[in-house]
Amino acid sequence: MSEGVRIVSHPGVAGKRRCQLLIEDRIGHYPEFRDFFVRRFDLDRIGLQAPGYLAAPSGLVYELCFLGRSGEPFPSGVEVSVLVDALEPFDEAVVDGDLWEILRWMIEGVGAPWSVSDLDATGRLYRIPAMRDTK
Repeated sequence: MSEGVRIVSHPGVAGKRRCQLLIEDRIGHYPEFRDFFVRRFDLDRIGLQAPGYLAAPSGLVYELCFLGRSGEPFPSGVEVSVLVDALEPFDEAVVDGDLWEILRWMIEGVGAPWSVSDLDATGRLYRIPAMRDTK
């Protein structure tokens, strides 16, 4: 299991800024990914009312803003942003490592046929610097 990635409640954003890191506009390309987010963040009940938040191994908090698109099941996409102190830079290597762990958490939660070992093998193949050593 990916260590340190967990869902957290709204962390408060006073004195923070959102730095958008990535957008996946078609999470329903494989329905099991949409289903994962619906289950984990109770999106059938919450819908567009609130984003989801994840605390990562570094201690940083990430905001997941779920997107809706007319004619498609919800959510149709997700935007991932890191919440950092206003006007302060963030360490890109730390954020990259967190994003890798978030991907591992997601793949683990989606399950077969997707596997963390396949994700890690892909990371090693492409020499992803943030890919942690999983041996």
